[in-house]
Amino acid sequence: MRTRRGLCYSEPGAVATTRMCSSDYGAPKRKHKNTRHHQHQKQHLNNTTKGYAALVTNKRQKKCPNQTATEEEGYDFFESLPDDLVISIFAKLSSTATSPSDFVNVLITCKRLKSLALNSIVLAKASSRVFTVKAKNWCESAHRFLKHCADSGNVDACYTLGMIRFYCLKNRASGASLMAKAAMNSHAPALYSLAVIQFNGSGGTKNDKDLRAGVALCARAAFFGHVDALRELGHCLQDGYGVRQNIAEGRRFLVQANARELAAVISTTGESAAAKQWYWGLNPRLGHFGCQLLSDFGCNVPAPEAHPASRFMTEWFSDRGGSPGMGLRLCSHAGCGRPETRNHEFRRCSVCGAVNYCSRACQALDWKSRHKAECAPVERWLDEEGEENDGEVDGDGDVVVDS
Repeated sequence: MRTRRGLCYSEPGAVATTRMCSSDYGAPKRKHKNTRHHQHQKQHLNNTTKGYAALVTNKRQKKCPNQTATEEEGYDFFESLPDDLVISIFAKLSSTATSPSDFVNVLITCKRLKSLALNSIVLAKASSRVFTVKAKNWCESAHRFLKHCADSGNVDACYTLGMIRFYCLKNRASGASLMAKAAMNSHAPALYSLAVIQFNGSGGTKNDKDLRAGVALCARAAFFGHVDALRELGHCLQDGYGVRQNIAEGRRFLVQANARELAAVISTTGESAAAKQWYWGLNPRLGHFGCQLLSDFGCNVPAPEAHPASRFMTEWFSDRGGSPGMGLRLCSHAGCGRPETRNHEFRRCSVCGAVNYCSRACQALDWKSRHKAECAPVERWLDEEGEENDGEVDGDGDVVVDS
């Protein structure tokens, strides 16, 4: 009887010792290997394979020592980012930051982020709000950080540090040099500040005034869109101060300053807010608020935000009793903060004698926002030394008309 594998069994009744026959009966028999020798070869092959695999694994671990940790904890994609890409991201962050904490949070994350965030490319594009510091928090590290930003080519940092050194730390030469560095890079606030210094002879004597240089710097700052510089230039032309008098041209500059002021408000607050401002301006019974320089045109706008340097100077002298020194006064305009560098440097109101201003632009801003309602005429007033003074600035009249 044949099986499925081709084997046959002996028929019934045959001898039990009969061998099973293969289907290929009569073919030459195979030589069977020695079982022990076969197992020894197989074990030797397995050992050889394991040794080679271990050798390859060791080589891979030498090339990638953190491979095991990466597989267990997950791959860190941030470490694979190139430095140039991270720096470009930080440059965008620093230029759009709204407070110092937005930038400081990056510095305290890790060593790599701190080193990349302090790159000169990032610091050169940092906004003025990144290095905004309160006067009470002023320290050597804040001074060093501002200096680092200024050395990186940040014009806002040059201007801010220059104002702090010139007016607060009384380092006139260094402060003026930093402001000049920013002005050479077409920084409008720096140009205007240098113009105020030239008009007043700040840091020197009365004979150091250079009215022509002040007018030229004002014109340059007005060209770059500085509203206060344009307003100051208009008053200089109207009064013939440092330039040949041209009343019509001066009035045109004052009207243009008002137009730029309104355009700046519309671009920053949006159409709905501008429409609301216009509505309130046309309805005086609803109340007045903000800066009223456009009241002559039937519209009021919010007071512009003061520069961080001006806020710092205001806080600096406020913490020191509100006086920059013996017999020295601060500019009465709340958003300015400039102090006198010598006695009787600023102009006073000839009507009341209670306020003083570093420039005609500051007088125009303060007149319509505050002083117009407070100014009380007197026949004469005395200065701090008890000497009579007739004043140099009119609190009412041609200086404040259409400002």
